[in-house]
Amino acid sequence: MENLRIMSVFGTRPEAIKMAPLVKELASRQGIDSICCVTAQHREMLDSVLEVFDLKPDWDLDIMTPRQTLSTITSKCLTGMDEAIDTLKPDMILVHGDTSTTFAGALSAFYHKVPVGHVEAGLRTYDKYSPYPEEMNRKLVTAIADLYFCPTENNRENLRREGVEKGVFVTGNTVIDALKTTVRKDYHFTTEILNQLPYGSKKILLVTCHRRENYGQPMEDIMSALAEIARTHGDVELVYPVHLSPVVQECARRHLEGIDNVHLIAPLAADEMHNLMARCYLVLTDSGGLQEEAPALGKPVLVLRRETERPEAVTAGTVKLAGVDRQAIIAMAHSLITDPAAYAAMAHAVNPYGDGAACRRIADAILWHFGRGEKPEDFQA
Repeated sequence: MENLRIMSVFGTRPEAIKMAPLVKELASRQGIDSICCVTAQHREMLDSVLEVFDLKPDWDLDIMTPRQTLSTITSKCLTGMDEAIDTLKPDMILVHGDTSTTFAGALSAFYHKVPVGHVEAGLRTYDKYSPYPEEMNRKLVTAIADLYFCPTENNRENLRREGVEKGVFVTGNTVIDALKTTVRKDYHFTTEILNQLPYGSKKILLVTCHRRENYGQPMEDIMSALAEIARTHGDVELVYPVHLSPVVQECARRHLEGIDNVHLIAPLAADEMHNLMARCYLVLTDSGGLQEEAPALGKPVLVLRRETERPEAVTAGTVKLAGVDRQAIIAMAHSLITDPAAYAAMAHAVNPYGDGAACRRIADAILWHFGRGEKPEDFQA
């Protein structure tokens, strides 16, 4: 019996962090040839993750161009995938989450009549413009996919309401698998300023902000709020690895540059970000991945968005929606910085997103789908 050729397709830093442990799990399985195809939608940030996890792509579309648009990303992915699929001849293509690479990879697989497995399936806000374009990418991939790997039971329920019940598995989130390999107590940062932060005497606030739907006034208000938080709390150090987007860079520097206890640094490698998160006091972010990672590390999260497709941690109490209103962000951060009881209520380590065995369940489900193994048990939080 020939090995199954399972091709994982991803192109951004968050996708790479969550897919890297799965690519390796598939490679460890008898009966599977694990193929890694990257689009390099985000070149530099993707490459840093590949290096951390020691992954060497079998195919690299290298599509990134300066000031690329959603249309150019999607069209270049589609045309580039033609040759990759024709050459590598996969039995199944795995895409992750909700990026333009995710949608284009799934659509290309459909055009070639190759089955699709959707890792991190079933997330929804039910607002097609928030997050944009991610929400619509998710729904379009749902229409194409054959297997659905849901991080949580709530994600499965979302799919069930849409009439999708066949081929659905609750696996946990692969990011928890990744954290198990990257976070270490003896970790030494290559970004030297992170080794010098006063972790014991100051409260380290980790910030990320980059989403397209926050461009414009929402981002102006977020950055202004961060500046006010830093200026009014001498006992905090705000660390912001600034996204490479020129829009984000310009806004962050205009509001935050020159404030003594604000550190604007380059984007971090996955292992550096995970270890900084493990040592920080509080996370303020519009990132999806950090909403999953921080609760696993017992860190409170203020989400700099109007809604979240990850309500499990909100229900658990480790994540709160701060929104994009300047005063609301300032007030929520102030409460967590100054009120030990409010902080303790959020900081208890609750992990609704997985047990570190998501990749094993996904690999088992793929083998089962092709009639080569037992059906895996669902993850239960």
